[in-house]
Amino acid sequence: MSPRLSRRTVLLGAAASALSAPLLTAAPAAAQQAHTAYLMAHFIGQQPGGEQIYLSYSDDGLHWTDLNNGQIVLRSTVGTRGVRDPALIRSPQGDRYWIIATDLHIGSGTSWADSMERGSTALTVWESADLVNWSAPRLLDVAGPIAGAGNAWAPEAIWNRDTGDYVVYWATNSTIDGERQHRIWYSRTTDFRTLTAPQVYIDRPGTIGLIDTQIIEVAGSVGGWRYYRASGDGQLTIEAANSILGTWTRLGDLSHLGLTGRDVEGPMWAKFNDRDEWVLWLDQYRTGRGYMPVSSTDLGSTQNFRIRSDYQLGTTHKRHGSVLNLTAAEADRVRARWGSVAPSRLQSYNFPDRYVRHRNFDVLLDADVSPAADAQFRLVPGLADPAAVSFEAANYPGHYLRHTNFDFALARGDGSAAFAADATFTRVPGLADAAAASFRSVNHPDHYLRHYAYALRLDPITTATGRADATFHVTS
Repeated sequence: MSPRLSRRTVLLGAAASALSAPLLTAAPAAAQQAHTAYLMAHFIGQQPGGEQIYLSYSDDGLHWTDLNNGQIVLRSTVGTRGVRDPALIRSPQGDRYWIIATDLHIGSGTSWADSMERGSTALTVWESADLVNWSAPRLLDVAGPIAGAGNAWAPEAIWNRDTGDYVVYWATNSTIDGERQHRIWYSRTTDFRTLTAPQVYIDRPGTIGLIDTQIIEVAGSVGGWRYYRASGDGQLTIEAANSILGTWTRLGDLSHLGLTGRDVEGPMWAKFNDRDEWVLWLDQYRTGRGYMPVSSTDLGSTQNFRIRSDYQLGTTHKRHGSVLNLTAAEADRVRARWGSVAPSRLQSYNFPDRYVRHRNFDVLLDADVSPAADAQFRLVPGLADPAAVSFEAANYPGHYLRHTNFDFALARGDGSAAFAADATFTRVPGLADAAAASFRSVNHPDHYLRHYAYALRLDPITTATGRADATFHVTS
């Protein structure tokens, strides 16, 4: 997500792309053998809806498929209401997950200069116990205590085995010894709610600014070091250390491959599941061609990296994110939740130019729906009964059509049994036309989803008009 930061004057004039995000610490070797797939969290650009959380899936770590049909998976409703550079983190026990992301919405019209000097000092955080059901987003003010902090960009996090907590690190534009530039700062946390006081983590000499840093832990002795980090500081610099908060040794950069900070940014590490080989994804921001991979079987020297051409990134234009190696159980959950369920529309049977849509979280029947995604829903297994259906908004994932007092709204799932029942319907042959469909409430089985005066309601159906109002065509 970064404007280029090799020098402050260049940074202020740059039209940047995205920020990098962290990769979770590598698991012990035995656990790594159980990893069978890969999940990438990313954003897709500055177009409307682009600065939100998207997910992609891969079986081999090189060929990617967009999940949720390339639609938003998580939407920020806090702070700037836009997010970039998501970092996907798993607890060492594998029972808790977090996404942390930059709270920034360039697509809303915010300038880069303003966002660097008066931007959000908080990160946006989601939390999950299973990788598919996520909390509402919240803000974590990481850079607020830093004097003169202009922003908080490119968040990363890694479990520190030495201290038994997470090191959260990010870039903040601030002044030290009279020089204002981006440096990498860090805090420690156990829960992504409370933090230690921020401290400078990486500070390059002179006027060299730094945004993009990502660390990976390497099990065993390949390369001779325990941790490796890649940073965008004019070059793509690779360093190594045996302690996250200890002394780092510069190994070199990727200029011998023709890759400098003028060409690529947003380094994103991943390890192949089936072999001791690592890939470093680099965003070709200057040409706009998106990520490209370079790989190595020995991270101890930058000369060991080679550029790969055997990859495919799917349909969406992936911007700075992170990759998580998945277990078979995690892969099954992710594909079941975000797999290829294409969005559908509910077309009125008796007003065929009108479709069910949400607007300001109200639900109604409307013609000429704009934006079109407001009338698109994923018909997913029912929250209260998997043999039934629930209607999940395509552009507000995690939000469902729910009746309350027999009126409908688009509401965020809260995990309760009451919500699940209110948002679940049995699909039956259309009451007015068996070739179409009607939807009967599971907790009020004598009531059906119907429109009345173009509003969506839940009513008992006793007349021909009611049967027509309660009948819909499910269209692609």
